[in-house]
Amino acid sequence: MTLTQLQYAITIAGAGSMNEAARALFVSQPSLSSAMKELEEEIGVRLFLRTNRGIALTPEGEEFIGYARQVVEQYGLMESRYIKKEKVKKKFSVSMQHYTFAVKAFIEMVKQFGMDAYEFSVYETKTYEVIENVRDFKSEIGILYVNAFNGKVLKKLFGEYNLEFHEILQCRIYVYMWKMHPLAERKEVTLDELDEYPCLSFDQGKSNSFYFAEEVLSAYEYKRLIKANDRATLLNLMVGLNGYTLCSGILCEELNGSEYVAVKLKSEEIMSIGYLVRKGVAISPLGQKYLEELTKYKDKALQ
Repeated sequence: MTLTQLQYAITIAGAGSMNEAARALFVSQPSLSSAMKELEEEIGVRLFLRTNRGIALTPEGEEFIGYARQVVEQYGLMESRYIKKEKVKKKFSVSMQHYTFAVKAFIEMVKQFGMDAYEFSVYETKTYEVIENVRDFKSEIGILYVNAFNGKVLKKLFGEYNLEFHEILQCRIYVYMWKMHPLAERKEVTLDELDEYPCLSFDQGKSNSFYFAEEVLSAYEYKRLIKANDRATLLNLMVGLNGYTLCSGILCEELNGSEYVAVKLKSEEIMSIGYLVRKGVAISPLGQKYLEELTKYKDKALQ
């Protein structure tokens, strides 16, 4: 297996056509096909399927391309630093469910490294996309929660995708609402008391399963339910409709302001928030610093 073969495979995957890839690589189509055949024979895995629409990756091919991209990118960084003598931009990417404290940890990580040049990515997105992004090396780390309800399904998926979940903190369930909500001054509320107010939930798109919901108690039969796809919309609905959502209770006033409160939900439910990484892949210094910032919230989790 050579670096050239890896670059060829990545180009074919992106082009979706052997002819298009050959043109982009300035090689003949027969030579490219031969190189891929040799690679597949060497690793014992079929990477591509030929269809009426062109070339498609097999499931094994998708995993292989994720590793190949990492190898090629790392080689590019080494080449820039040691051969071309260029200043290399530090790179880091994290995907997460909609947790303000996870965004705040990212901000603190960036501030403390104090680099002149960097290229970072932070994706606040759907549950399944968090998992996919780590699987496909789009993100080094993914932040999400598991509990007794979704744990078996998600952990089975983690295993299939060669991922590992590590717990950061455990917390009980809180109701996040506008500070002028009729129940905002209560010390504890029940789901029955919330029935007259709309429950707000992050839409999960094509993976809109109870097991992929960001909010715990997703299988509860809510009388009024509104789905949205971003944090700002949910906050507006909290103010305009006295809506609420279920959360970890970890508040971050620096980012969301002081207009919202977390009231404890009467429930024995426990959620475990943690990070997802590729199995056997070392965490970068930037990733380690980010996780260090995240663990600071362990003591801030409301009990």
